Amino acid sequence: MDGAELIPVSRSHYGMGRDAGETLAVPVEAPVAIETNGIAYAVMMATPVEIEDFVTGFLMSEGLAAADEVGEVVVHSVENGEWGRGYVARVNLPPERLSLIVERARRRTGDSSCGICGIEGVEAALRRLPPLSRRSGASPEAIRRGLDAMGGMQLLGRETRATHAAAFCNEDGELLAIREDVGRHNALDKLIGALARSGARGGIDPAQGFVVMTSRCSYELVEKTVRAGIPLLVTISAPTDLAVRRARAAGLSLCVVARDDAMLVVGDTQPSDERATPLVEP
Repeated sequence: MDGAELIPVSRSHYGMGRDAGETLAVPVEAPVAIETNGIAYAVMMATPVEIEDFVTGFLMSEGLAAADEVGEVVVHSVENGEWGRGYVARVNLPPERLSLIVERARRRTGDSSCGICGIEGVEAALRRLPPLSRRSGASPEAIRRGLDAMGGMQLLGRETRATHAAAFCNEDGELLAIREDVGRHNALDKLIGALARSGARGGIDPAQGFVVMTSRCSYELVEKTVRAGIPLLVTISAPTDLAVRRARAAGLSLCVVARDDAMLVVGDTQPSDERATPLVEP
């Protein structure tokens, strides 16, 4: 698999002997440099598969472009000396986005998976999110179906036991798309990009489904989900307080600590649109 490689290991029995000759599949992690309109914008560490989806979703999550504004993503591999291979992804956005690209690139003096390093000021880090236009119509049974389906589709995760997955399901719980990466933020960006690229071909409507994540519910995942227009986020671990507050402000529904037998529905993140079917607590 392109996203993993085998390394030699030996199995230690804590002083009771050691077995040699084994191998371990580990996920590939490589620098991906993103250039927009000829400007070096960011370098992200990611699993270098589905880079086109990743770049599309990343630019949307950054608020730099709408789904239909991201042009063709051209990816080149470059040798990275003793550290292996890196990747450069080049894409053009509409000319009217250029001033925003330049300003954001100037501020990004550093970067990390949390997305906040290099941002100047609290106001810039926590910009107002656009309110979601509808609430989720997914039932608890549909969410459980989505969780069950996701488990069998994590190919890279099953091979390496070291990656995150983000899946999109329709409101019946049918899994329509899944992406994996060493980083939970990257996995969601890849998924958002895949949905956007599918939508451009008349495919999946993000507003008609929900996201399932194999991670905690951080505020960054909330923001990415809202910006993609998805009304429900389900995570297998707990949320932070900021994630709950950001979700509440934007009208994003949250279901957390989702397991086979139960999940926690964060009640105060439920939107008030009475025209849609409410998410009912099991």
